Amino acid sequence: MALCWSGNLAAQHTYGVNFGGGMATGRFEPTQETKPILGTFTGGFSWRYYSPQRVVGGIGADLEFVQQGFRIATNTSRVDDKKDYLYYTRHVNSIMLPFLWQPHAYIKQRVRLYLEAGVNFSYNLSSTYEMEELVDGVKVTHKGDYHFKTVRDNRWAYGLLGGGGIAVLIKQFEINLRARYYFGYSDILRNRTKYSSSIEGFTLTPLRSPLDDLTFTVGLNYRFNKEGFDAWKPRRKRPKASHTFDYHVNENE
Repeated sequence: MALCWSGNLAAQHTYGVNFGGGMATGRFEPTQETKPILGTFTGGFSWRYYSPQRVVGGIGADLEFVQQGFRIATNTSRVDDKKDYLYYTRHVNSIMLPFLWQPHAYIKQRVRLYLEAGVNFSYNLSSTYEMEELVDGVKVTHKGDYHFKTVRDNRWAYGLLGGGGIAVLIKQFEINLRARYYFGYSDILRNRTKYSSSIEGFTLTPLRSPLDDLTFTVGLNYRFNKEGFDAWKPRRKRPKASHTFDYHVNENE
């Protein structure tokens, strides 16, 4: 992997769009029997600023729509086999604002690998629920809109993020593939020592209930100038200086 860069590169601002999907889950204390939600959607806009020093990389911010949520078993104490579990599922639609640092390195002149690390803040816009139960031995699923209540639910959230990807530069465009993990720190449900957390017929009163997300996205970035992206260029070795001397012969001597 090449970690060299040319010394005359200019700083760059880029803007882009991205979309993809992933997996959502929750972490509960006390520990609960949970199952990830697959097939969640994510998409949004991005801004990046790359410094002239390619090893240092860049900084940036995103504005994204992210589907979060959790799936938790409700009858673990009444059955022995996991295939008989009944689940309560919450889908949460959120707007996220991540701030991140993106170090990177070039493996070819116009192909780069990058890492991401940062913090994110989000606001939960809306939510739906699915509740499974047995009716005369038949599994029935009840669905509906989940109504946020101030004394029970947190709309604001925060956490950390990390990930990485690969990008290809094509003139003024950059196509990238990215994997990112959102690690939640705030709770979707308020502390049970303060409030009751009975949710749509199912009582869940955790001490902690942060949400996590794993996303995979495809992105297209654009730089608004004529030069396009600066690709990595290896340094050229300067030729050794040659010393020449002028000899003057005096024919009169």
